Amino acid sequence: MQILVVDHPLVAHKLTALRDERTDSPTFRRLTEELVTLLAYEATRDVRTGPVTVQTPVAEAQGIKLTAPKPLVVPILRAGLGMLEGMTRLLPTAEVGFLGMIRNEETLTASTYAERLPEDLSGRQCYVLDPMLATGGTLSVAIQFLVDRGADHITAICLLAAPEGVERIERELAELAVPCTLVIAGLDSHLNDKGYIVPGLGDAGDRLYGVAQ
Repeated sequence: MQILVVDHPLVAHKLTALRDERTDSPTFRRLTEELVTLLAYEATRDVRTGPVTVQTPVAEAQGIKLTAPKPLVVPILRAGLGMLEGMTRLLPTAEVGFLGMIRNEETLTASTYAERLPEDLSGRQCYVLDPMLATGGTLSVAIQFLVDRGADHITAICLLAAPEGVERIERELAELAVPCTLVIAGLDSHLNDKGYIVPGLGDAGDRLYGVAQ
């Protein structure tokens, strides 16, 4: 797995504001969208393109365009939804699927409870959106799910990651037969005994949408 920690002052600036506990939900959502657009710029460097000729007002010009099949953006519910607008702003022609996953807070293992994806992902580049790579269980299962459907290129975009989660992803997906890239805004210190990233930014879903009782 290729790991890219995006080193840019605007990324660091927006991530700092997200960490601040005083940042309210509307501001948190806006900052998340802006930050994801910056991350998506780096994450899509390997998006598949083909040559095309266009007519300018002056002459013909050679360029490129995205090729079929269209890229597939897959937010992991619910917190991944907060990243969707920022991703599709940069990649508006992409198709969108959804993957609902839940983590058992005692065992810290993830399971799939819902999905809205094509049965056959053969030849598809997939961009997985999940704000926090903590234990790594959720993202590992999600990536394997997409590969089992036939996806042949995976890029995961996260706001923050913990070393434990990165290590687990690398270990569990070591035999993955497709290219996989992890793009993150920051790599934090460690996980606490509850499986939260330290210093982190808290529960991304709650900060995006409030605490759902």
